[in-house]
Amino acid sequence: MLPQEIIRAKRDGHALTPDQIGAFVRGIADDSVTEGQAAAFAMAVLLRGMEGDERVALTQAMARSGQVLDWAAEDLGGPVVDKHSTGGVGDKVSLILAPVVAACGGFVPMISGRGLGHTGGTLDKLDSIPGYRSQTDLATLRRVVQRRGCAIIGATGELAPADRRLYAIRDITGTVESIDLITASILSKKLAAGLDALVMDVKTGSGAFAAAPEEAERLGRSLVDVGRGAGLAMTALITDMNQVLGRTAGNALEVREAIDVLTGTDVEPRLRAVTVALSAHMLVLGGLADTVAAGERMAADALDSGAAAERFGAMVADLGGPTDLMARPDTWLLAAPVQQPVFPGAAGHVQAIDVRRLGVLVLELGGGRRRVEDQIDPAVGLSHVAGIGEPVGPGATPLAVVHAADADAAARAAAALAGAFTVGDAPNGEAASDDLVRVLDDTPSATDAPV
Repeated sequence: MLPQEIIRAKRDGHALTPDQIGAFVRGIADDSVTEGQAAAFAMAVLLRGMEGDERVALTQAMARSGQVLDWAAEDLGGPVVDKHSTGGVGDKVSLILAPVVAACGGFVPMISGRGLGHTGGTLDKLDSIPGYRSQTDLATLRRVVQRRGCAIIGATGELAPADRRLYAIRDITGTVESIDLITASILSKKLAAGLDALVMDVKTGSGAFAAAPEEAERLGRSLVDVGRGAGLAMTALITDMNQVLGRTAGNALEVREAIDVLTGTDVEPRLRAVTVALSAHMLVLGGLADTVAAGERMAADALDSGAAAERFGAMVADLGGPTDLMARPDTWLLAAPVQQPVFPGAAGHVQAIDVRRLGVLVLELGGGRRRVEDQIDPAVGLSHVAGIGEPVGPGATPLAVVHAADADAAARAAAALAGAFTVGDAPNGEAASDDLVRVLDDTPSATDAPV
């Protein structure tokens, strides 16, 4: 089948057959489909959409484009579970959650991605740790998961190779927001990883791809429907992205904050709450907890006891990172040469935040990619980011601190950052979300979880 004819059919609004989808995905994986053709296909899907059967076919074809893992031979003694986020600014939950669930008896082979658009990528964060091998082979993944209970790596040439290539193309062609492509990208990696269960973190708000709650619900239902159609136990949670998750945005800065949460050094409450909630649902779906409340207690204990921190440190060391990262993070994580606090013009409280604008700001500082081949500066970004309802004031409490490579970049970022915040007199803005975490209403309850 000619790639251009498949593109033409989707461009004209026709539903593609499984054979057409399978042929195109094979072409992406073996490079017989050009980058331009893959980009055109992605744009046609974004504009025309896919039906349910097409989504399932695309997801399964991408999952089968490489090796599909089977964990039976490892005799792990616990469920193989994972979590995936649809992307948000400052979302470093995976770095905390994977070792939490591992400390509770789960096994987490997390196949993660790089930054898309204005959102950061888990692999880009981990790449800020010297020596960490985010791109490795499946034998290493198996060994580390068996020894430590968790490993976070990127899709390799062996695992979902079609997604790896299409993912990079989407990042630079304005096609990131397609629900069909997001669904196939996420679930193809998860199906290839051989999971027993998956919890989805679907972000909504000004910093999310699904800015409106109804968009997030539509994406969540798409993911759950396709995942269940492929035989995967799934739950979707809708979480708030109307403000930065935690206090940092930027790769090394987010790793530092994740370490602070794991060690209890400095814990931002919203970040911990989202992490504990997602972990709890993973434990329920994996049969390690009878109820979400019990799962939350287990996750909190793993954090408070230091067991999760120990797992993270061991995982990092096994994947090539420093053995003393947890004890000496500032020795290993790069710091930007210019750090400039940005204050509001007058004292007040944060009413609203354009979180997407903050994500773009980090990208423009060098913390993300404009082109596939761009190199990321791991040290740049934002810290001490104020949340909605919090007091800020000139010379006192900043809106955020800009971390930049030079003074000119810091000045440009400061101007953009000030425009992303709305500051007023009231202590609580109307944009503040009452729903930090909520379960999509048609996903399984604790009693539906496999034992």
